[in-house]
Amino acid sequence: MSMEINKRGFHRELVTTVEFGRDVPTGLRVLLIHRWPRDVYVDPYELSPLRDHSDLEVLLDSTIDLEAPSHKAVGFVAFVYPPLNEHNPTPLKAVIPIHVRYHEPSYDGDQFVLVHLELPELLLRTDTCAQLGHLSSHHAIMEAPCTADNASICQWVQLQYQEQTHVSCHIPVGDGSLMIFVCAGTLLVTLMCCVALSISIWKHGTF
Repeated sequence: MSMEINKRGFHRELVTTVEFGRDVPTGLRVLLIHRWPRDVYVDPYELSPLRDHSDLEVLLDSTIDLEAPSHKAVGFVAFVYPPLNEHNPTPLKAVIPIHVRYHEPSYDGDQFVLVHLELPELLLRTDTCAQLGHLSSHHAIMEAPCTADNASICQWVQLQYQEQTHVSCHIPVGDGSLMIFVCAGTLLVTLMCCVALSISIWKHGTF
């Protein structure tokens, strides 16, 4: 399994790729559990179109505050159910739009902060438990929602991997030392516009 971040700025795209071997059991179900830090969020309103266009289903464990800055937000968990093509099961790709939260300005001269996204947990299950019997004897069994509808709980086989551990991206932050100058400039421009508007109204007699 591998993961990469596409696009730039505050609106990006997370691509998770899973490679399977040749012998893929019939009716295999895949679950990716993403444990997101408070620095990023997923817009719930963008998840419904994913189900309609790519059959990708996502279940969030909590309500997402879309407006909160990083230092006032909390992390959350997303259960991602990517569709598996039984005729061509590999590679499996799950593409999710993600957004980076605004950070507090830096007073140390730093122009960017580094945000880490850990690889998701990879879980598998089948309708017939015996099909994954050889895996369950070597890997942990955990319970998680069967589907994104969160109507029932199923047992999943949690696979372990040691290749890639996380991906990172640099996020621009403001310069806190310029706050006084920015506020003063904003106030000055606002006063100038108010004066110009007042003169125009007084000159043309428009109220």
